[in-house]
Amino acid sequence: MTRLTTPFGPRASADDVLAGVDLTGRRYLVTGGASGIGAETVRALARAGAQVVVATRAPGAAETLVEEFPQVSAVALDLADPASVHALTAAWTGRLDAVVANAGVMALPTRQLSAQGWELQLATNFLGHLQLVTGLHAPLAASGGRIVTVSSGAQRVNGVDLDDLQFARRPYDPWTAYAQSKTATALLAVAVSRRWAADGITANSLEPGFIHTNLQRHLDADAMRSFGAMDEAGELVTPEYYKTPAQGAATSVLLAASPLVEGVSGRYFQDNQEAEVVDGGAGTTSGVARWAVDPDVADRLWDTAQQVG
Repeated sequence: MTRLTTPFGPRASADDVLAGVDLTGRRYLVTGGASGIGAETVRALARAGAQVVVATRAPGAAETLVEEFPQVSAVALDLADPASVHALTAAWTGRLDAVVANAGVMALPTRQLSAQGWELQLATNFLGHLQLVTGLHAPLAASGGRIVTVSSGAQRVNGVDLDDLQFARRPYDPWTAYAQSKTATALLAVAVSRRWAADGITANSLEPGFIHTNLQRHLDADAMRSFGAMDEAGELVTPEYYKTPAQGAATSVLLAASPLVEGVSGRYFQDNQEAEVVDGGAGTTSGVARWAVDPDVADRLWDTAQQVG
């Protein structure tokens, strides 16, 4: 299969990607849309004329966006709480053109479990979004909608351990757990593309790149310095390879709303281009690991997740 390319490079902004695209009459749901690349995703979609619902644990945090755009609203959503996810999906009415599964947590320093016994990064980044899109299947199918899952370059570090997803037997490591959750996020798009194609629903995944956002709130100074993102005085610095939030949101809006990817499904994107499939592992700095787009693993992970009450 030929890899899809677009005219947009890694420094294109979300507004650049949607320049000339009219989204009037369309409606989008963005999780974690109150800050960081989520907020820039919301802004770009709204500037193009779309209605956007921001789903966030603290809807008040989206007040600035709601005031900035009359067609933007906010609802409560805790992805680690199935009751919260169900409340949103049960209350949803009207059109839905795409879900941007953007919310996430990263590198929790200690092993934490959701009430259902799932490791919290996996519960938030993967399981909550699976429940969300499953609950919104009907409106997505009605519009031939899109699902966009925000993964990470961490998917190149390791895959999912289907025999010990919750770190019950292996030692917990913050980065291994984060990488597993982001591999699972990419696999969610693969599974949806296989299972819901007949319903007209497409799904793709992406990595936004390195960006200063609230996602890094659990990282200590040593970790930030290892990225070159903090100096010895503890002040944030921005390495050349970092993107702005608006640049980080570009691939999200490309997959959510651009006509350039109409009908494209089950693929992984990086810097506004479809990524090369690579072996993954230590030292791999680009592309999508084979284990993150493996259809068999995607199906097995989906089936495992369906057993959660």
